[in-house]
Amino acid sequence: MLGLDTNVLVRFLVRDHEAQFERARRLIKREVGAREKVLVSLPVLLETEWVLRSRYGLHKQQIVNAVSGLLDAAEIELEDEPAIEEALYHWKDSAADFADCLIGARHRRLGCRATATFDATAVKVPGLVAG
Repeated sequence: MLGLDTNVLVRFLVRDHEAQFERARRLIKREVGAREKVLVSLPVLLETEWVLRSRYGLHKQQIVNAVSGLLDAAEIELEDEPAIEEALYHWKDSAADFADCLIGARHRRLGCRATATFDATAVKVPGLVAG
């Protein structure tokens, strides 16, 4: 299995540097051709969302579409896909950050009854409660 770093994933998604996009594409294709998995971990996904939003100015729906595309891609495996799907579901209609939605979803999957937070916006996400 080969893990992707944020910079490789971002170049693959935004294709703003053609040479690096091609390197990322070939890398993924090579691994898949060798029947190896390509992994995007939760920290990489969180960092990618932040980079797409803050550096590239993508809107929430564009990021939802990009992450959904990764979830649908057979050649890329995401860590804890059910938590990511739940986080996207809550985030798309929420003022909370994607990270807060993912933290809440991940904690639920780990058996937590709730996630305590001091973030007044995040407490509106199901499963997050005021600390």
